Amino acid sequence: MDRAAGLLEALEGRGAPWPAPVEWHEVVVSTNDVARERARAGGPEWTVVLADRQTGGRGRQGRSWASPPGGLYLSLVLRPRTDAVALLPLAAGVAVAEVATEHGVRAELKWPNDVLVHGRKLAGILAEASSSTGGVEWVVLGIGMNVTLDVTTLGPPATDVATSFQLETGAAPGIEEVAAGVLSRLSVWYDALGSRPASVVEAWREHAIQWWGAPIQVKTGDEVFRGRLHDVDASGALIVDLEGGGFRKVLAGEVARLRSLPVPPEG
Repeated sequence: MDRAAGLLEALEGRGAPWPAPVEWHEVVVSTNDVARERARAGGPEWTVVLADRQTGGRGRQGRSWASPPGGLYLSLVLRPRTDAVALLPLAAGVAVAEVATEHGVRAELKWPNDVLVHGRKLAGILAEASSSTGGVEWVVLGIGMNVTLDVTTLGPPATDVATSFQLETGAAPGIEEVAAGVLSRLSVWYDALGSRPASVVEAWREHAIQWWGAPIQVKTGDEVFRGRLHDVDASGALIVDLEGGGFRKVLAGEVARLRSLPVPPEG
């Protein structure tokens, strides 16, 4: 049985027969690139592209994503009919965390797109959208997850910041099984975006790293500022309690926890 057929069988077993094409490649530059081609060509919503490995996998802000065999490299085409498109990465994070729990791994979500275990990255999410005057035409949602991958073979810095199912548990489920879990749970949370978007944010908070009130540093564009992590709002934006008073909403950026905030000089 080829891998795409194995995935479709696993989806059937979860009661989630798939409504769109599924293609599984041995190697691609990036599954997101292939999925974008399918989206531009009019491919239906829920078209799925997977690969055993990527030669040019990437994360947010153009960072590279190491993609040797042993990982789940999955992208899908979505055509949202909801105003809650910005919550898609959060919904995907919840789906990934739920599947990790199914397989005995307690994962935590770090805003906006990281899935961590004991502070090390298990998975990452990348959403790329195309819009017109009528709104969002399509979104390609990419998910990369370390499953059977032996991260110790990647060398530094990956060995210091990454983990996998195999490393956490000593065993790992099949990649088709993990993919089926992620897709079936994502379909549930995707439906919730249209009917109950607040439930997505609530679920994300339940799985989030408990940094609430902790000192953080935020980099957004070329700007860096500090404050305390206050909340995530209904749109999925980060709310920061600023050092000098007041609150700031962050729509995109990178967050790092600090040991403490600097003490301002007296006088």
